[in-house]
Amino acid sequence: MKSKRHQKILELIATNDVDTQEELLRLLRESGFEVTQATVSRDMKELRLVKTAANDGKYRYSVSAGKQRPDMSSQFYSFFNKSVYSIESCKNFVVVKCHTGMANAVCEMLDTMEVKGVVGTLSGDNTFFVMMQEDWMAKNLEDELSKHIQGR
Repeated sequence: MKSKRHQKILELIATNDVDTQEELLRLLRESGFEVTQATVSRDMKELRLVKTAANDGKYRYSVSAGKQRPDMSSQFYSFFNKSVYSIESCKNFVVVKCHTGMANAVCEMLDTMEVKGVVGTLSGDNTFFVMMQEDWMAKNLEDELSKHIQGR
């Protein structure tokens, strides 16, 4: 249940301008998660959410861009497995197709993993792109991530 709640939190902050714990609590409850403010606070700490300035000057929660805790990769792969259904490399790009609404959250988590060779990412609602420094790096990333897709 905690893993699903964490996934939902990442999805919510990726798709909404969440600027308070109370707003996140409300969104979680609207999504069917009966949680307390204390639980949301602990989840936010575990996910390393921080307030960052948005383009409009307001603040919103996002995943910390700092170094990840050692267990973050296992959280990422668990989330990745449930969210992604296709991955393919082409030249120095990797195209990752996700279930609707999940691409932003998965892409954000991948960004925080600080994968060697990643130049940048671009995400939509159900697909995100990873630009790698070299073609072979894209193929290696595709191979590694493909191991974590459900049913493979």
